[in-house]
Amino acid sequence: MPTHRSFSPRYTTKKRPRPRFTMEAFYLAVIGAGVVGYVGVEVADMSAPLASFSMSCNIKGNISIGSRERIYHLPGQEYYDVTKISPQYGERWFCSEAEARAAGWRRAGR
Repeated sequence: MPTHRSFSPRYTTKKRPRPRFTMEAFYLAVIGAGVVGYVGVEVADMSAPLASFSMSCNIKGNISIGSRERIYHLPGQEYYDVTKISPQYGERWFCSEAEARAAGWRRAGR
């Protein structure tokens, strides 16, 4: 009876070279490219509205998805904090209620 155990060659500690390209790396590259492209589009689209944005312009002009209705939200209203402005969809900031109404937007109900 041998004094040591003999192991199958499959279980040796010799390291095998890792493949140079794996599917995981491919998926990560595709996802990374999509994120970079999306962020690049967002930054490019938002650069013009942010240039004219001042701290007094805090009224959010939002476009309803279902009815395409143009609604503006004032600070303190119920949905003001959760409303996100996406300039690429025509949404914008207003500096006064008069400006929003003149542009054809209506005040949010809540």
